[in-house]
Amino acid sequence: MKKIVLITGATSGIGQACARKFAENGDKLILTGRNLEALTAIRQELEQKGTEVLTLAFDVRDSETATQCITSLPAEWKDIDVLVNNAGLALGLEPEYEGRMEDWETMIDTNVKGLLLMTRLVVPGMVERNRGHIINMGSVAGDAAYAGGNVYCATKAAVKALTDGLRIDVANTPIRVTNLKPGLVETNFSNIRFHGDVNRAATVYKGIKPLTGDDIADVAVYAANAPEHVQIAEVLILATHQASGSVIVRK
Repeated sequence: MKKIVLITGATSGIGQACARKFAENGDKLILTGRNLEALTAIRQELEQKGTEVLTLAFDVRDSETATQCITSLPAEWKDIDVLVNNAGLALGLEPEYEGRMEDWETMIDTNVKGLLLMTRLVVPGMVERNRGHIINMGSVAGDAAYAGGNVYCATKAAVKALTDGLRIDVANTPIRVTNLKPGLVETNFSNIRFHGDVNRAATVYKGIKPLTGDDIADVAVYAANAPEHVQIAEVLILATHQASGSVIVRK
């Protein structure tokens, strides 16, 4: 039976990879993101392959628009089976005492408050239907801080705490809750972190074969399709030569 899967931040990186992998799995997709042009492109690509896709253009920081979009879903799209809270970003790599306030606010509003908003909008329906799965995109950065990571690491530590808390809250239901914690993944993540400095971003992946968005999407689809009595609670996914958030062997 096809599931309805809602993926935030689906226009690039891990979110876009998840869209393709869940499409290959035969699921129906609700894709959200800020870039309408990119949303349209991924929708058209997947529809040509036979996937049913609904796109919603909004920023998870915009609670009013997000609420309007989710509460006004067509009847045939309302019963969301899987929520992938993927929208998130890192900005800057300065010491905490030199960080930019606007970067902090964007990270907290997106990575923490955006995830909470989508959870609040979607999970009550899952509880009412007595089925569902929430997959939150955490990070190895949520396990321990690294130099310059400060606020970003704090937001991903918050994702872990919120995921664990939600899992406790729904433990009396069949709803499952998963925290995926990627390490070094080559997407546009570093370009965004360094405000478009492509050369600086390229150094992040120098000397190591990083993970890809597809690698993380594979785990998300696996978790969503595990037997009903199996809850993949947390998965740490690292490149072979990465041991932690701060230990990376480059060759």
